[in-house]
Amino acid sequence: MSINSVQFQAGLSMAEFIARYGTEAKCYRALYQWRWPQGFRCPACTGRARSRFRRGTTVYYQCRACRHQTTLTAGTMFEGTKLPLRTWLLALHLLTATKTNLAALELMRHLGVNYKTAWRVKHKIMQAMAEREEPRRLNGFVQIDDAYLGGERNGGKRGRGAEGKQPFVIAVQTDARFAAPSLAVIEPVRSFDNVSLEDWIARRLAPGCETYTDGLACFRRLEDAGHAHTTLDTGGGRAATEAPGARWVNVLLGNVKRAINGTYHAIRQAKYARRYLAKAAYRFNRRFRLHEMLPRLATAMLRCKPCPEPVLRAASNFHG
Repeated sequence: MSINSVQFQAGLSMAEFIARYGTEAKCYRALYQWRWPQGFRCPACTGRARSRFRRGTTVYYQCRACRHQTTLTAGTMFEGTKLPLRTWLLALHLLTATKTNLAALELMRHLGVNYKTAWRVKHKIMQAMAEREEPRRLNGFVQIDDAYLGGERNGGKRGRGAEGKQPFVIAVQTDARFAAPSLAVIEPVRSFDNVSLEDWIARRLAPGCETYTDGLACFRRLEDAGHAHTTLDTGGGRAATEAPGARWVNVLLGNVKRAINGTYHAIRQAKYARRYLAKAAYRFNRRFRLHEMLPRLATAMLRCKPCPEPVLRAASNFHG
């Protein structure tokens, strides 16, 4: 069997990570370069000239034009953190370098922090991933499927619509009709009804896509939105996952579910499914350049607004 060049990328080794980001000073310089690649920019007036001073251990920058004061992490996802920057970068590395998911409990042990801290770090990172994936729209040939996270509760309804299950839509873009996948969108929906699918289609598909789905009735809204739509009669069993037009979306769906079920005993999919699914999409969409994953994600966190714990815990799975 031939070697898959994407799967066998070297990525960033732990030895390389320590050499690049092993001290607080190295982490600070790296974040400074990622936030202000062209040099300091005042967040209030975009001025370049600044002075620098310390209060305790914190370095402040004051704009000479408007006298606005800021820090390296102010106004970013890192704002207000009491953790060393090297702890944050190690978390970013672990969550992007592992082949499968990494639970907050395991992250806690790697970082040497308590569980609540590890949970906050992980969810802030996943929130940044979700925000980066929010505007993504697929083009061209798109395979789409419906799926659920979670299972039925004891004594409850079974099958579709069971209590405790979170419906989501998974879609894969291919560059040619049945070519290998290039990009994916994985997002929860309130239900598989016309209103939810119309909203999803408007936000997630560029005009003129050629789509492939199973026979779920709500997918007829694709035709109403002006997309070419092929309904696949795949039957059941393994043959359904191998059918042209459905293969890649089923491969990715299987990988996502195995990664989630194999790592977590349970997740609160009613609140946090959006982040877990966005994490899967974020990593999939950047899988060709693993060595760039850490700086790109750190830059995303620097561009995201602060997200304190009350906001993290008040999450919603749904857009808008």
